[in-house]
Amino acid sequence: MKIKKEKKKGGARPKGKVNIKWSPDFAYAVGLLASDGHISKDGRHISFVSKDIEQTLNFAICLGINNKIGNTFGSFNNIATRIQFGDVKFVEFLNEIGITKAKSKTIGELKIPDEYFFDFLRGEFDGDGSTYSYWDKRWRSSFMYYLEFASASQNFIDWMASNILRLSGAKWHVTRNRRNSCLQLKFAKKSALIIIKKMYYSGVKTFLPRKRLKIDKMLGIVGQSV
Repeated sequence: MKIKKEKKKGGARPKGKVNIKWSPDFAYAVGLLASDGHISKDGRHISFVSKDIEQTLNFAICLGINNKIGNTFGSFNNIATRIQFGDVKFVEFLNEIGITKAKSKTIGELKIPDEYFFDFLRGEFDGDGSTYSYWDKRWRSSFMYYLEFASASQNFIDWMASNILRLSGAKWHVTRNRRNSCLQLKFAKKSALIIIKKMYYSGVKTFLPRKRLKIDKMLGIVGQSV
């Protein structure tokens, strides 16, 4: 007597578009997602928006997706580039490491391997980070420069700060933007240089060109380089 095998209900699990495997480029893309990415309400789709086409291309290349890049309006009503794709498995992975829907104010500690933390941080910097510099008039020939990361989440700022301190020794201070109430994690001069060299280590190729160029010009004034 032959025993009939029961068919599994629910069908096969959907195959993901993204190869979920940690690497420098994958960690960089996760950093971009943590800053400028969005998970849809249905929990199936991911979108990424940036005013820089180079950044959107970097995002797509790092994740190995070839979906069409279109135009949309950015946060300041300016024209921006946008890419969207569906991948349930990748969304599940993002949820597992701490990136969820409506993350702006709720994002906190993320599960990023130490080996790829500064690749992740470079992506976060290209999304929500900035640098600025000036000559301090109080001191002769004193050039000040800062590296900063912005977020609306105190928990996320605290997690980044503690991880950076643990992995590099760089110290920080936190301020609040008066215009939008965002928190700003700031690193000055020596600490900023430590992080910059960690993010732009020898051989790194994936970054936003305009931010890297600004860093190169800033460090050139004080005779430093990446």
